Amino acid sequence: MTSSDISESEQDLAAIERLRTAHRQITGQLGRVIVGQTVVIEQMLIAMLAGGHALLVGVPGLAKTLMVRTLADTLDLTFNRIQFTPDLMPADITGTEVIQEDKSTGQRDFKFLPGPVFSNVLLADEINRTPPKTQAALLEAMQERQVTAGGQRHSLPDPFFVLATQNPIEQEGTYPLPEAQLDRFMFQILVNYPSEDEEFQIIRQTTGGVPPTLDRVLTCDQWRELQRLVRRVPASDSVVRYAMQLARLTRRQEGAPDFVQKYVSWGAGPRAGQYLVLGAKARAILQGRPAAATEDVRAIAAPVLRHRLITNFNAEADGVGPDDIVGRLLELASEHPQPGGYLPKVFKA
Repeated sequence: MTSSDISESEQDLAAIERLRTAHRQITGQLGRVIVGQTVVIEQMLIAMLAGGHALLVGVPGLAKTLMVRTLADTLDLTFNRIQFTPDLMPADITGTEVIQEDKSTGQRDFKFLPGPVFSNVLLADEINRTPPKTQAALLEAMQERQVTAGGQRHSLPDPFFVLATQNPIEQEGTYPLPEAQLDRFMFQILVNYPSEDEEFQIIRQTTGGVPPTLDRVLTCDQWRELQRLVRRVPASDSVVRYAMQLARLTRRQEGAPDFVQKYVSWGAGPRAGQYLVLGAKARAILQGRPAAATEDVRAIAAPVLRHRLITNFNAEADGVGPDDIVGRLLELASEHPQPGGYLPKVFKA
C-alpha cells in the first residue's frame, strides 16, 4: 500500500466521522419539526447517500411532504414540489420551449424554460394521480439525470433525487405506476401511524407556537463528496454475493423456495442487487463503519425488494404480502453463500 493510498484511507475515515456527526445533527434538526419516524428518515438518508430515489407510501396526514421538505432544507439543497393531478402534462414537469425575440435584431429563437424537475430534491406528491404519459416524463430524469426537449439534452442539477409519495388506500381515479418506473425507485418506504406518545407530541407541537427555523447541516458540495465516498466503501465478495442471491431467491426458478414458487409471479431483477449493495455501503458509513456487512444488506432488504415482487392470487388469498416473503427469505438465506448456490445445504433439494 502506497502512502497516497494510506492518505486517501485516512481522508475517508475522517469523512465517515464527519458524516456521523452530520447524521446526529440532521436527526436533531428534523426532530424539531418531525416527531418520530426515525426509521423512515434513516432510509431516506440512505437512499439519497446512495444516489437513489425513494417512494414514500402512507395514508394522508403522516407528514410525508413535510419530511421531504425539511430534509432538503437541512442539507442546503434546492427543492421543488409537484402536486400530481389527472390533468398534469409532461411539459409541466420537464419544462417547455418558448419563442423569444431579440429586440435589438428582431430575430426569434426558441428558448427552453426549465420545469420544476430542475432541482436537487423533487417531491412528486401523490405520483399515482397522474396518467402514465406524465409519469413517464420522470423516467429519463430519474435514470439519466437529464431532460430532452426540442432535440436538446438538458442536464439536471447534481445531486438529483426524486422523493415521491403515494396514498395506499384511495385507488379511485389513480394510475398504478408501471413496473419499469417502480424499478427506478431504490426504496419503497412505508410510513406508518405514530405511536400514542408520538401522536400526542405531534398534536401539541403543531397547535401552538411558531415553527422553528432549521440550521443547514451540509452544503451541496459536501453532500456530493459523501455520495462519492459511498462508492469507495469496500464490500467483500461474500457481501456482494449475499445481496445478489437475496435478489435471485425472489425469482421463480429452479432451486427457489416453495413459498416463492407459490406466491410470486415475478421477482426482482439485477438492479435490486445493485441497490442492496449501494444501500449497505451507505448504511455502513451512516453508522460510522468503514465497510459494508451482511447485516446492512439485511436491514435494507425490505425497502429494496418489496416493490419489486409481484405477488399472485395465491398470496392475496392467503394474506401474504411482499414483506412476509422478504422476511422468510432472510430466514433462509445463507450469510456465507457459495458460488452456484444461494440456499443453505439443509434447504437444497
